[in-house]
Amino acid sequence: MNSQDHIAGHAIGGSIASADSGRHPEDFDAMARRRFQDPKPIRYGKYWVIQIRGDRMENGQRKRFKHRIKLCSATLPEREAQKIAAEELRPLNQGLETIEAAITNFRDYVERTYIPQELPLLAKTTQNRYAGVIQNYLTPAFGPLCLRELTRKTIQKFFSQTIFQAGPARAGHPAGSTLGQESRDKIRDVLSSVLRSAVEYGALVKNPVDGVRLPKDSRGRRRTKPHISPEQFEQLVATIPEPYATMLFVAVYTGLRISELTALRWEDIHADSITIDERYCRGDWAAPKTEASNATIGVDRGVIERIHRLKLLTVEVRAGLQTRRHKLVKSDAPADLVFQSVRDGKPMRDNNILVRFIKPAARALGIPWVNWRCLRTSHATWMVESGANPKDVQGQMRHSKISTTMDVYAQFVPESQRDAIAKMSAMAGQRRAAEGTKMKQLSLGGSNWLQ
Repeated sequence: MNSQDHIAGHAIGGSIASADSGRHPEDFDAMARRRFQDPKPIRYGKYWVIQIRGDRMENGQRKRFKHRIKLCSATLPEREAQKIAAEELRPLNQGLETIEAAITNFRDYVERTYIPQELPLLAKTTQNRYAGVIQNYLTPAFGPLCLRELTRKTIQKFFSQTIFQAGPARAGHPAGSTLGQESRDKIRDVLSSVLRSAVEYGALVKNPVDGVRLPKDSRGRRRTKPHISPEQFEQLVATIPEPYATMLFVAVYTGLRISELTALRWEDIHADSITIDERYCRGDWAAPKTEASNATIGVDRGVIERIHRLKLLTVEVRAGLQTRRHKLVKSDAPADLVFQSVRDGKPMRDNNILVRFIKPAARALGIPWVNWRCLRTSHATWMVESGANPKDVQGQMRHSKISTTMDVYAQFVPESQRDAIAKMSAMAGQRRAAEGTKMKQLSLGGSNWLQ
């Protein structure tokens, strides 16, 4: 092996070239065409190695490169090295594996392809969550592994043993703790997203996360989704100033996500319904979370009246030694926002409202768990308690899957089930009482005979 080959073998750096305006269709055809490779193993230091060839795009031009693959210890005979080489090359020559999968490690792919090209396509909050999972869990576990080494067996072992065992402190988890079921699902979703993109870019033939199962929660305990009662909500909304009180009112009576609530415009408010076609979160405008979320939902007329009532309200805000009055609705043109910041009419920041107004009031009432998510869950909970069927709740909540809706139903015992239990208890009580009376009579009869 000469020095140029050695340099070329390392120059690839594990990257998968991104799209370039100078690419030509014939270059892609040539790159996609499989070439049978049968390099002879050679000794390189303490190991037998082989060199494989591949293509990559640089500045719009297709270029060939070489990459060295370590086979085994040089102490083994050449014949054994040839057998190992044939086994290593079989998936590549049969089209079951790409060259990129053999030379690109997980860390390089994430840093050079997934993060700059795929992550920006997601919502801002989703980007932050995905980046955290990649940094705290996936890169430490899979970073140095080539994509070809991320088999279903390897990934299943990771999910079955590694991340769920009690261990040292991690981000958000103290030492000795294990991850909850939702965290496990999120890690699997993020890993699947990364490797699915690798399939789309041609670095993998299929996604090895497909079919991977998660261990069941050994406690068997279903986590209850926090919610508040109508009585608690009445106390809460009475202690919060406008326009935030109306935001809470609309949130709990419509089930809107906070990002959808802050993005509402006057053109979305109808006589007895609201259209959700946009969301806003901390500077990021985007379409609703899912296709099912992009919809028009029915709303009680009292909610619509309370929204329009904002146009008539003004609030006083202290500014130094003075007090200034601000209209809650600066402008109500069709494209203007319904909920506008008090001072300048800009979009609301959900975290500011939560920290400054909702949380202090909730803590004072002894319900410190209240947040925006809790209000949405409370809407679904109240519908369940009122006797609504699952499909109606799913439509109002705009859940893509009925299973998400059923998670709310699982928190409650249906009234019909309570009636059945009451009847069973009454029947069993009557028969037990009758049997007790019978046994008492027999006992009295026996004692009379003895006398």
